[in-house]
Amino acid sequence: MTPTGETLLVFGLGYSGRAIALAAQRAGFSVIATSRTPGERQPPTGVSVIDFAAAAPAIGAATHLLTTAPPGEAGDPVLARYGAEIAAACRLRWIGYLSTTGVYGDRAGEWVDEDTPPAPGAARTRRRLTAERDWSAARGACAVDLFRLAGIYGPGRSGFDDLRAGTARRIVKPGHAFGRTHRDDIAQAVLAAMRQAPLPGARILNLADDTPEETARVVEEAARLLGVAPPPSVPFAEACARMSPMARSFWAENRKVASRKTQAALGIIWRYPSYREGLRAILAEERGEGSA
Repeated sequence: MTPTGETLLVFGLGYSGRAIALAAQRAGFSVIATSRTPGERQPPTGVSVIDFAAAAPAIGAATHLLTTAPPGEAGDPVLARYGAEIAAACRLRWIGYLSTTGVYGDRAGEWVDEDTPPAPGAARTRRRLTAERDWSAARGACAVDLFRLAGIYGPGRSGFDDLRAGTARRIVKPGHAFGRTHRDDIAQAVLAAMRQAPLPGARILNLADDTPEETARVVEEAARLLGVAPPPSVPFAEACARMSPMARSFWAENRKVASRKTQAALGIIWRYPSYREGLRAILAEERGEGSA
């Protein structure tokens, strides 16, 4: 069903925000997106881009609001600038916030789901959890969907790019499996949530594929699809010595994220339930055999 008179305001036209904006525009929403530098990048067809500093009128016009901006040490940048305007927005019915599965913290390789209490271990994921709670309280009875995203990948952001550039690393840490979510499944899930009748209160939605896997296996599959040899394997202990503090903190946590409840709640199934389907689709799109 095509929305009538519904307007989505997207704070942040990055990788995920751009895909969501385009999907919403194609579904019939009027879409406005903010940017700190609105003239630097070409927006998706049919999407209007405005300066972040001039977003107050768009907030007043929006029926749906999605924010993709990560919090800084000073807190969430959108709420810091526009908290009062969002609280007063009379047309606003739905808020979506793109968060991270990192808020679950380290689970020693065990599974978590949407009902698992968060336990963030890093400063950046503690800030994310605070932002989730701030957005949950931002607009009283307005529906708020908190999307917890696993590792994001898709065209232009996959193992193919690293292999082609000669920078891919096959780090081996047995038993350490990551979840992932394809760009198009993020857009699919957000659009499905927007189309539902809004219910008051906050909802947790996990955006993670059905098949967590060790990073080395994903690199090997990408190399196989390209028809090239995978890079040499590197034991984690050796690779860790050359990692940035952020990368080390990322590898220090180990969990598997379930999303069956999210898929059921949204009435969808993942287009790419594992990295295998996702990588094949990316390669087909890059070769002109598919489209976003």
